[in-house]
Amino acid sequence: MNFWQRLASTLGTRRMTHVLRFYPPYLGAGIRLLHVDRELRTLEVGMKLAPWNQNFVGTQFGGSLYSMCDPFYMLMLIHHLGPDYTVWDKSASIDFLKPGRGFVRARFELGEERLGQIREELALQGKAYPRFEVTIVDEKGEPIARVGKLLSIRKRVR
Repeated sequence: MNFWQRLASTLGTRRMTHVLRFYPPYLGAGIRLLHVDRELRTLEVGMKLAPWNQNFVGTQFGGSLYSMCDPFYMLMLIHHLGPDYTVWDKSASIDFLKPGRGFVRARFELGEERLGQIREELALQGKAYPRFEVTIVDEKGEPIARVGKLLSIRKRVR
């Protein structure tokens, strides 16, 4: 178990999301948690454009845009499914729609219906591969990128 996993097991997943503001890749890119609801069903992150997260042409660096979306569906599912399941990223994609020239944000939602579908698939097949998509928007609410995540969930082998 690495440092971050030990910390999460001590704090709990929900509190751990608040500690992510000190996660070195997020500190370096200027990624901030803007909102985490009590049930860890909705989470919002943001990032302002700064010299340390710009690309060569002065817009949001694609790696930082992806990084701001990387762990959250996985963390939300770990929290809701509990310790009997292993949740991993299987694949990811990002489609750049237009340049990010200022503050950007992304909102992650995990509804009860979607969680129920995943639990049902796990009960029937012992594994699930849910796909999620999140849109990164600028200050005007216009999409600048879409990030797709495919997760792999299996019953934990003890």
